[in-house]
Amino acid sequence: MPEAVVAITGASGARYGVRLVEQLSNAGWSVDLIVTGAGEINLELECNMKSFDLEGLDGVSIHSNSNLAARPASGSAKYDAYVVCPASGTTIGKIASGISDNLATRSALVAIKERRKLILVPRETPMSTPHLEAMAKMSSWGVVILPANPGFYHSPTTIEDLVDFVVARILDQLDVEHGIGKRWTGEEVQRD
Repeated sequence: MPEAVVAITGASGARYGVRLVEQLSNAGWSVDLIVTGAGEINLELECNMKSFDLEGLDGVSIHSNSNLAARPASGSAKYDAYVVCPASGTTIGKIASGISDNLATRSALVAIKERRKLILVPRETPMSTPHLEAMAKMSSWGVVILPANPGFYHSPTTIEDLVDFVVARILDQLDVEHGIGKRWTGEEVQRD
């Protein structure tokens, strides 16, 4: 069974993290979920839920963000992927600076040091220069920077369509088969 660490941090966009965890669970992945304090606030504000509501999904375990002795804090615990979704600017800055003062940042730094797949999903806008520089630096280290910027070529009609557009891109990065997004075929635009 593939395993992932997913951290939901304080940027608006908790809905992306929830949908990602649901899709990974549906695909048979084991998910070690970390939710920061600000992430908990956004789960409640944006999704009307708490992190423990996700623990009922198959394969999902929740870890306290303050527990630096949890499994995701160790490089000897082999995960297939690490995803911070959404990734707040503060979390991005800490990771880029090597600050591992909580489980979310520590697990991301473990992914970097072990050369494992790490995907950061920033949602804040506009982005500050320090955060842009931090993302460029981490991209040069092999970190995937996947902003939560939905497309519109698939003619979305609901908020769920917009969320699924971004989550589908994350799942593609993880090589997870899914049916939540339309793929571009080239037939969408007719040329003479």
